[in-house]
Amino acid sequence: MSIIQHLVVEEFGRHIGKHQERLRVTDLKTGDKLVEAPLLHLESVVIASRGVSISADAIAACTERGIPVNFLDSRGNPFAALYSAGLTGTVLTRRAQLQAYDDRRGRDAAAAFCIGKLRNQCNLLRYMAKYRKTAAPETFDELRLLADEVLDHVTEIERLAGDTADAVRFELLSAEGRGAQRYWAGIRLLLRDDYDWPGRQTRGATDPVNCALNYGYGILYGQVERVIVLAGLDPYAGFLHADRSGKPSLVLDLIEEFRAPVVDRALLSLINKGGALVVDDKGRLDEATRKLLVSKVLERLDSPVRHAGKQQTLRSIMQQQARRLAVFLRGEQAAYQPFVANW
Repeated sequence: MSIIQHLVVEEFGRHIGKHQERLRVTDLKTGDKLVEAPLLHLESVVIASRGVSISADAIAACTERGIPVNFLDSRGNPFAALYSAGLTGTVLTRRAQLQAYDDRRGRDAAAAFCIGKLRNQCNLLRYMAKYRKTAAPETFDELRLLADEVLDHVTEIERLAGDTADAVRFELLSAEGRGAQRYWAGIRLLLRDDYDWPGRQTRGATDPVNCALNYGYGILYGQVERVIVLAGLDPYAGFLHADRSGKPSLVLDLIEEFRAPVVDRALLSLINKGGALVVDDKGRLDEATRKLLVSKVLERLDSPVRHAGKQQTLRSIMQQQARRLAVFLRGEQAAYQPFVANW
């Protein structure tokens, strides 16, 4: 029997309860037991459907063990999260985080998030290009050119003047957005013609690829929020993304480093290996596709990569990045270096 580390419940009419030292998922209509996940091995719970209930005992068991419970809608948009108040870290870290917004630390963190995103987008295009050097030389050349154009915006960011996040935010988002245009032009070249991709769309997307990207980012979002909380940081006090009531700005900041190496790569692998992305008549991924995508994203997070001279999982690296950010904001480290995947 495989060990369940991430319990994902995506079907309407399910109930999550606690039975001894396990979480048990049952069918509300029939009472049938569908799955049991030992709390000992569980790292997260994701509820990705309406009509799912969870008992107070199950919530208490999760919070006592530091297991977050994340809620997504059917399109993968996060709308709530439960985690233990005891995991919110030290007051010192949060005070430093808030103070950093108005000085060079906040500015440097915002720039680092952008640079990490752009470098990983560039590297993913280069990685995918190398498999086409012989079979499709024209595509190889175009992907390499687009990758270089993405990287040009890193140089632009490194030359920016300004001592606070507010002072450089417009320029950072502009550079990131223009780099993203070149990146998504490269992704278009990597997709099968039968997907007829309209280009990158976020809210309101109904095509299979954008729906899958949005849903995959929703899964990743919960994992990023967890590492931020574990590092003692406030997920709502970011630097690159502006403050807005109910907007977890720091989650949106840190997730930028991991979108391409986790979700984008997992989705491209799924498509290139013949996996089908199916949307229903409402423009939402069907249940089978959502399950497949969740498994691929979580599998990618648990995949080992070469980083800092050793093999580590992306999940472990993500936690390290959150802790490094906390150390930097407290003034205990001179700089925050974004994660850049080796391809």
